[in-house]
Amino acid sequence: MSERLLRWICTGAVTGALITACPGAQAVPAPAPGPGERPVSQLLTDLQRLYRSAERAAQTYHTTGEKLKKQRARAAELDRKLAKARASVHDSRGDAARFARQQYQGTTELSPYLRLLLARDPQRALDQGHVVRRAATNRAATVKRLVGGEKKADALAAEAKKALDTGAALAARQKKQRDQVDGRLKEVEELLSSLTPDQLAALRQAEETDTTAAQRQFVTPGAPSGSQARRAPSRQGDRALGYAVRQIGRPYEWGAEGPEKFDCSGLTQRAWAHAGREIPRTSQEQWAELRHIPLARLRPGDLVVYFPEATHVALYLGDGKVVQAPRPGARVKVSPIAANPVLGAVRPDPGGRAVHGYTPPRLPAGATAGSDLGYGSAQAPGATDSR
Repeated sequence: MSERLLRWICTGAVTGALITACPGAQAVPAPAPGPGERPVSQLLTDLQRLYRSAERAAQTYHTTGEKLKKQRARAAELDRKLAKARASVHDSRGDAARFARQQYQGTTELSPYLRLLLARDPQRALDQGHVVRRAATNRAATVKRLVGGEKKADALAAEAKKALDTGAALAARQKKQRDQVDGRLKEVEELLSSLTPDQLAALRQAEETDTTAAQRQFVTPGAPSGSQARRAPSRQGDRALGYAVRQIGRPYEWGAEGPEKFDCSGLTQRAWAHAGREIPRTSQEQWAELRHIPLARLRPGDLVVYFPEATHVALYLGDGKVVQAPRPGARVKVSPIAANPVLGAVRPDPGGRAVHGYTPPRLPAGATAGSDLGYGSAQAPGATDSR
């Protein structure tokens, strides 16, 4: 085949199936389908993936924030110790300077041996010699204290500088992580803004279908949650849950710890702090540090943790439901416990006794309204929109 004919065949094949038969020719990849061309199931998967990516980044950000808070507290404590050490050195230097002036001016006492030889009253000389020896001991102690104080101050100064440098590095890392979270959430916003109202409605329907299927294992008689509706919380759990219910309708904002806005672990931490129990800030730390309990023993106020990376958390309400701050664009609401893949549960007060005569908290109208994935603030519970 001539070179001209081969070139002609390859050129014409761009618009047909012969392109794959041309020696050396490369197939042009088909463009990725836009949001309007993807099936709803794929859109839901993509949205969940983006949210999980954002939550992982947010957890990393929060963890660094907690380290930074502890580091700043340590730096402040070292500064206080350093100031105290320097004040001690200053006093010791003053005492040493006073002794040096006395020595230079010749105002120091004679040696005890010479005083004894020249004294008319040997007993009195012996008594005064004791005072002189004590003064000499005090001078030696002052010098020792000065040298030791300077060494301690130098060590504290080096440690304080190291703590300050570590804090600066953590602050820079946290800023970078915040930018990463913002980038992930921007991807979510771009995906949602590209969808039509019909697609959003179909997306919600698909979400509800998936949740209903997953929820069956928690509400079917004999399943793990079969007797949970009859369990009573501890006194602290009751107070924590009551606080969370009163926040229904408040907007989600990642990094927020209340009182006007919350992210998922900000809500759980604040609720239990209101009940008098301090718990870690992030869902991953809550999962790692609090007492794990079987799902079959869930009681109101316990924390339900989600996803393999423990990147989401909610408070158990009872009867297979939770109170949670779901996602950006949503508000604090009541959701099925299976609204997200359940990892497990933890109890902040494992020694707390169940209260007698427990009455579940009264939920506001619209407490379950809106998507658990956060499709927009317009879906907030109607009874609390005025907040």
